[in-house]
Amino acid sequence: MRGIKIIGTGMYIPETVADNDWFSTILDTNDEWIYSRTGIRRRHISADKPNYYMACQAAKAAVADSGIDPAEIDLVLAATCSPDFFYPAMSCLVQNDVGAVNAAAFDISSACTGFINALDTASRFLLDSDYRNILIVASERLAPHCDYTDRTASILFGDGAGAAVVTRSDKPMWSYLSAKGDPFRALYCKVDQSRTNCPLIKEDSEMSKFIDNEAKTHFMQMNGKAVYKFAVEAMETAVNKVLERAKLSKDDIDLYIPHQANARIIESAVKNLGLPEDKVYVNLEDHGNTSSACIPTALAELRAQHRIAEGMTVCMVGFGAGLTSGAIVYNQ
Repeated sequence: MRGIKIIGTGMYIPETVADNDWFSTILDTNDEWIYSRTGIRRRHISADKPNYYMACQAAKAAVADSGIDPAEIDLVLAATCSPDFFYPAMSCLVQNDVGAVNAAAFDISSACTGFINALDTASRFLLDSDYRNILIVASERLAPHCDYTDRTASILFGDGAGAAVVTRSDKPMWSYLSAKGDPFRALYCKVDQSRTNCPLIKEDSEMSKFIDNEAKTHFMQMNGKAVYKFAVEAMETAVNKVLERAKLSKDDIDLYIPHQANARIIESAVKNLGLPEDKVYVNLEDHGNTSSACIPTALAELRAQHRIAEGMTVCMVGFGAGLTSGAIVYNQ
């Protein structure tokens, strides 16, 4: 039986705030227009700190909250789609900074579903007697990926990091993971390799069919309608599938924590699923979409507010670029 217990959480939120009024100074938009379409009032931007710095701060907070010695951590998993380096893995930078001297480390890249996939991965490692404590950190610095001349996407995203320390539990956990490969249509951000000085490298003939202008080379690209349709359906499917596997009803869940993509997406899925709104945690207004960091940041907030108690049954659901989706139900 797979079971997890979250014994510590942590988060890091950058100090610089980009509220909707700030966006109105650089784009043809305003607070009412943005909030009515997204549910976001403000988002935080890591103005002068790299992604791995945010990850390390969140990770150290989670380890401190757990009360364990960093040397007791057996594995570090880092979820990110915005790393500072191709290599080393961000997880290795975190491992060094927190002092997890006995831990293995590797990264997971599945965008907004990253924390869900990392938690599922951790639960499978915990079945092995060699693994007792696993540190998961999800951290995103998305501001450099956004095109701040495009009001449709740049207003959605913020920066931040969340982390959790998990250990094995005798209480069951269930998961559902899915992917629907989507090449260059709904949501992507190309690695910019235009600065190569290798004389043998030519323009990518295949890639140029899709990446045909400077914006597509340098910045995140999103088809809002396609993402909305996928996200609503993916959230509904993931919740239904994981509850089916757990043999639980929607009423058996004490708390739902969805990926914080857009208020309209969450509201539509919640309505279609028939979930009570008071069981669904939403912090979009203050953070925006921080991709893989959304769910662990919410966990850290809830734990700090004493809103996750022993014995509660929690459902977390993520969806994002890939296109990927997934959900986890566990007993705290």
